This record gives sequence, C-alpha cells and structure tokens, in this order.
Amino acid sequence: MFTGIPILSIITFIPALAAVMLMIFSKISRVEGKAQIEKNAPRVALAATLAVLLLTIFLVMGFDKDTADYQFVEDVAWLGGGIKYRMGVDGISILFILLTAFLTPLCILSSAKAIKTRMLEYMVAFLILETLMIGVFCALDMVLFYVFFEGVLLPMFIIIGVWGGKDKVYAAYKFFLYTLLGSVLMLAAMLWLYWYSGQVLGSPTTDIAALGKMDIPAGAQTWLWLAFFASFAVKMPMWPVHTWLPDAHVQAPTAGSVILAGILLKLGGYGFLRFSIPYFPDASLYFAPFVFWLSIIGIIYTSLVAYRQTDMKKLIAYSSVAHMGFVTMGIFALNMQGVQGAIFQMISHGIVSGALFFAVGVIYERMHTREIAFYGGIVKYMPMYAAVFMLFTMANVGLPGTSGFVGEILTMVGAYQVNPWIAFGAAFGMILSAVYALHLYREVIFGEIRNEKLEGIKDLTAREIVIMAPLVVMTILLGVYPSLITDITAVSVDALLAGVNAKLAGG
Repeated sequence: MFTGIPILSIITFIPALAAVMLMIFSKISRVEGKAQIEKNAPRVALAATLAVLLLTIFLVMGFDKDTADYQFVEDVAWLGGGIKYRMGVDGISILFILLTAFLTPLCILSSAKAIKTRMLEYMVAFLILETLMIGVFCALDMVLFYVFFEGVLLPMFIIIGVWGGKDKVYAAYKFFLYTLLGSVLMLAAMLWLYWYSGQVLGSPTTDIAALGKMDIPAGAQTWLWLAFFASFAVKMPMWPVHTWLPDAHVQAPTAGSVILAGILLKLGGYGFLRFSIPYFPDASLYFAPFVFWLSIIGIIYTSLVAYRQTDMKKLIAYSSVAHMGFVTMGIFALNMQGVQGAIFQMISHGIVSGALFFAVGVIYERMHTREIAFYGGIVKYMPMYAAVFMLFTMANVGLPGTSGFVGEILTMVGAYQVNPWIAFGAAFGMILSAVYALHLYREVIFGEIRNEKLEGIKDLTAREIVIMAPLVVMTILLGVYPSLITDITAVSVDALLAGVNAKLAGG
C-alpha cells in the first residue's frame, strides 16, 4: 500500500512539523495577531493528531499480520559507523503506534478547555511529545531508539513543570531524574553492544535486528540485562522504583496524566520485549523469578496503598503500578500466553487508565478538587457520568466482557505454567483491585450529597462525550473481541519466543 513512501517518517514527524509551524507563525505575527494564533493552536494540534490517527489506521490496514518480518522499513545513512536512520514495525510495535495516535487527539481535545495559560506552548510541547513517542516504537536502530526514548522526557518534564499543580516543579524534577539516571546504565550497555558487534560481525552496528541475532556470553548477559533493567524498570515503573509516578500524576494536567499512564509507562514493557528478552535470554531466564516476586509485591503492595489514598488521581496512579506488575509477570513467563497477555494488558491499560484520568478531570474542572471526601452522591446530577465511570471502573477491576479482563487472565495463565504461586498472588491482587476501585466509585458516585457545593453539578458536556465515547467503545470491543489485538501480535510473539528458545537450547 505504501511502497516507496516513507510512511513511518511521515506519521512520526507530522506532529513535530505542526509544532514548528505554530512556533514560526507565532514569531512572525504582529502583536495583535498572536492572540489569534494562541486561539487556533488547539485546532492546528487537533488537525495534526487526527491526520496521524488516520494514517496510522491505514498503516494497520496495510500491515501483513502473517509475517514476523519488519514492514514499511526505511533505511538511510545517518551518523556513520554502522549507525543508521532505520524505521520499521512488526506485530508488536504497530499496536503501540496506534494506541499513541488514538489517545493524543483526545488529549488535545481535553486540553482545549482545561489549559488556561500559554496554550500555544502547551500544544507545541504535546505535538513534539507525540513525535517522540511514535519514534520510539518505529526505531529499528539502537541509537535512534535511545534518542527518541530519552527525548520524551523533555516535553513531559515541561508539561508537568509548567502546567502542573502546586508542587509541579518537585514532581517534574523527580520524574526527570529518576528516569534519566536509570537510562544512563542502559546507554553504557548499548555502547558495549556496539563494540561487541564489531568483534562478532566484523564491523560495528546498531541495527536492532542484527544485534538480536548475536550470541552474547552468559556472563556478559547478566550485567547487560541489569543495565537495561535499570532503565525499563523505572520507566514501567516497577516496585520499588515507582515512587516518582504518583507525584508526577497528581501534579500533571489531566492530558499529561493520560499520556503518562497510557503511553510512557509502556515504553518500559516495550523495551523488555525489544531488547531484554531477545538479546539476553539466559539472563532473562535466570532473573525471571526475581522479576516475578517484584511484580507480585508491586501488585499487592500498591493495591493496598491505593486503597488508603484520599486523592483520586493518586489512587489511580498506584493502580497503574499494580497493573504494570501483570505486564512484567507475563513478559518474563516467556511463553505465548504470558507475552500475549502482557501486550494486551498494556494496550488495555492505556485505554482504561487514560479514561479514568479523563473521568477524574471532568469533575476536577467543575469543582477544582480531587479529594474523595469532597464528593458523594453525584449520580443524582450526573447519571451519564456515573454510567461511564462505572464501565471504566469495572474494566480496571478486570470484569469479564471488558478489555481489562483479557490481559490479566492471559498473564496469569502464562505465569501459572511457570509458577502457580505467582499466579495465585496475582489473583489476590485482582481481588484487592476490586476493593479500592469499588471503594472509590461508591464514595464519589453513590450515597447522599454531603457537600452543598455539589448541588446542580452539570453532567457530561458534548465535548466530554466526544472524548469518552471512543474509550467506551474500545473498552467493550476489546473485551468481547480480543483477537483484534492477539491476531496481530501472534506471529511476532511466536517468532520472538522461538528465537529465545533457540538461543537457550544452543547455550
């Protein structure tokens, strides 16, 4: 469909091009024209992100799900020394591109009313962030991946630090330093892989596929795996390096929280699938029990902490840490059900957690507080909101028929094949998720109106319905028709596991 067209580069850089256009027009406009550009910035950003979504849908329609080979490959000389501008997608990465393209226009639409100051700069930051996020999932060169992977920190740092809450500067620096320091070790490991590829292949390369075919000594794998783990575990984030996430979520604007939970947390899981598992299979197998127990502790501990929260966004943030525990558990089960479930869980969580943050943003815009104790009984005035919030709460709990169920059950099936106790621990975590999620819903939605300020609170507006409707549809659709995801990922996951098993058998 896109033969000869650099479709991945087009999709990746449309938002950045729109951001550059906004900045140029802002500079050349006369003083009286700047207000008009500020007003039109959300429209330009929405048009650009919708164009990305449309092209991504066409990309998925033209994707051949029956092959594990990278498709729509672009290969251009870049920095020399084996470092190239190389882009491509497989059955794993293409879904994360689609998720990014799906959530970003909703965030732009949400921000058009929620952001009150410096709208143009906000939209520029968001557009650049989308380019960098899509670039992570398209990159087939290790250096290019690292540039995009670390690049996402800058616009998100700005979004939190400029448009966040009262402790925004603290949260922004904590987010930036945690994630950056973890990635320094990964960069050192990448430099070693670059050097080692020159010893094994005759000339050094940073091609992700070529590096994946090398047999790395078991002793070196251990240290390299730990270096990559330091970066990806913080990005997920896994317990106990998760403490930056609740602060970042609470301080970030609503759209920032949606992207943080919906996309940025998935960069860690994607990194495990793209690097840790195929590059270091012996170390992955060796450290799998360690990851399992970290995952289970994270699921149970953060679920208990979530129950004790008084701030709605912080509760959902701890919920995200718990749900990411299912992802790492599934990935390191190293079997079809586990890995398929982990990918599905990441996609589902991106939709459901994003929807929950949007839902919190709806009542925050009206009442300007996220304290659970402030609310109660709003079903009387917001029945449509209560119904939508109920659906997303049930999906977050993992109710059958919603997307949240499929990923969690698959990861537990995969883990059970390796260690039944791990699966039992995860099942207990699902029970705890029902406790804190239903507690939140009951306190906010049901009961008597305890606060006279809630009298006559308005239900969902037309704009909010437009934002929520696609999320409702996808939550139900993926719950009843999960093969929309699993059919696309199956061949690539099978090839990934076959390569891992071949290396383990050869070792």
